[in-house]
Amino acid sequence: MGAICCTPDELDFGAEVELAHFYLLRVIGKGAFGKVRIIQHRQTGQEYALKYISKSRCIQLNATHNILAERRLLEKIEHPLIVNMRYAFQDEEHLFIGLDLMMGGSIQFLLDRYTTLKEIQVRFYVADLLCALDYLHGRRIAHRDIKPDNILLDDKGHAHLSDFNIATQFHPNKPQRFSRAGSLAYMSPEIVGKQGYSTFVDLWSLGVTTFELLFGKRPFTGTSTYQVTEAILHDELVFPDNALELISQDCIDVLRGLLNRSPSERYGCGQGGISSLKKHPWFRGIDWQAMVQKTATPPFKPNKDELNFDAVHELEEILLEEVPLRPHKRIAKTSIDTTQPETEESRHRQWMDDKFLTFDYTRTDLPDQHHRDSTTSAPFESTPSLVTTTTEMTLSPQTSIEENFPTGGGGVGTTGTRLLRKVESALDHYEQSKYKAQGYVLTPDG
Repeated sequence: MGAICCTPDELDFGAEVELAHFYLLRVIGKGAFGKVRIIQHRQTGQEYALKYISKSRCIQLNATHNILAERRLLEKIEHPLIVNMRYAFQDEEHLFIGLDLMMGGSIQFLLDRYTTLKEIQVRFYVADLLCALDYLHGRRIAHRDIKPDNILLDDKGHAHLSDFNIATQFHPNKPQRFSRAGSLAYMSPEIVGKQGYSTFVDLWSLGVTTFELLFGKRPFTGTSTYQVTEAILHDELVFPDNALELISQDCIDVLRGLLNRSPSERYGCGQGGISSLKKHPWFRGIDWQAMVQKTATPPFKPNKDELNFDAVHELEEILLEEVPLRPHKRIAKTSIDTTQPETEESRHRQWMDDKFLTFDYTRTDLPDQHHRDSTTSAPFESTPSLVTTTTEMTLSPQTSIEENFPTGGGGVGTTGTRLLRKVESALDHYEQSKYKAQGYVLTPDG
């Protein structure tokens, strides 16, 4: 059994970061092979979002490359309007990535609650995202999965780009990609059509997201993967009949520009790039420096007295009686342990163990910890193959649903969301008794 540390006084905060350095708080998200929960550093009191992934699940889904690629990429970037990585570490069973905590929740959660958003609010979010994309594209990085689920609000109301699981960095000797990646409903025509593409695909996805936030539906829909694909490739962009009663003509022009099927003519992609798009009349009055510095006042501020996350994730953990996440010390490898693994799966796990390096943003003395904000990166090493390597398709449940049932709606049903919201107050008072029984010390106010 792994060692469980019980009090902050017994911990060595000067050693490499580990799970025992944090209090474990509520679960706020769940993906195909892991969860996201709030954690609090036991020494500093600072809160973060912890994304943790089962190593076994990664191997089963052939998702190891995605996780390692995301961790490497996040180490190289940092921007005020991106959900930045603060820690990366592992134990025998899980990989952990500590991220900036966004207490405002996702734009998808906001969309589920209000169905549509006001133009002034959407304009502010688009401006935030353009600042983030300007930074990424300047480093030849494409996110490839921009959608409401991957846009998170901080407690002030600024939008941040998150989830770099399928992001990619282009290089001078390989300026294009041809693989299909992303969530189908938000994919650009050049990805869907299996053409060569670059960072320009992000501006299309931003256009689809903007349309959805304003009108409560996506511009290109269907009842099957084939129908959605054909709509993206061939259907005319159609606005609701009352569009001009809801949004301005300048906003319509930006939507048409972002949803231009020709990458070279798409807004933010041609000569001048995103800098040129920032000069569009729709953004008149935006102080771009204030946006990056986050001194601009958002038109909407999340309610700090409400839970801005879907309560279903916490309910599942309570009701399904899952084994609690517990801090375990990594087992020191002996000379016998480090010999060639006997099976393909164990070889794959050892490769993952070796390549998922520790990262701690508070320290510069860790070996192999690279300097951030690099404009280049070394090519990723190949992943030991089990059967196939699904490195280019996002593995979240939402994407698999969208691929099979890509309807015009988005997100969780509003009836279910309202029902779940009724239990939020009860969850706020829920004492994590099963964690305490396993040897945890709860947060001082918990």
